[in-house]
Amino acid sequence: MDKLRRVLSGAEDEEQGLTAQVLDASSLSFSTRVKWFAICFAAGIVCSILGTALLFLPNGTKLFAVFYTLGNLAALFSTCFLMGPVKQIKRMFEPTRLIATIVMLLCLVLTLCAVFWWHKKGLAIIFCILQFLAMTWYSLSYIPFARDAIMKCCTTCLN
Repeated sequence: MDKLRRVLSGAEDEEQGLTAQVLDASSLSFSTRVKWFAICFAAGIVCSILGTALLFLPNGTKLFAVFYTLGNLAALFSTCFLMGPVKQIKRMFEPTRLIATIVMLLCLVLTLCAVFWWHKKGLAIIFCILQFLAMTWYSLSYIPFARDAIMKCCTTCLN
């Protein structure tokens, strides 16, 4: 448990600059961080489920896209409680996650553009599906060898 606390609090990281230490510092205890992570993550799941339920209402595509995007953002930001916002952003843009992060953020923005500016419901749903796939691929990047295992499984199934 102590090892998990050190990793999540950044105690094992290399030396940080003063600005990064100030921005990353938190007066929250470990248990408070975990609680707020759970609350924020659960709120993200509720928003995504609510958005899916609203899909079948009149004008539900807009509500679906907004709530689904908000749900993904809440789930993404929930990890800021565990490791801090600066460390989260640094990890998001590491070379192993760079493409997944860019695609995920791009899909979040394009979903909202499709609904509000372009008024293309079908395109919004396609972007929501891409959001799901990009968020899954991004999340798998935090599990050692998970993306390699998925790729190997897919290539085995296709052969």
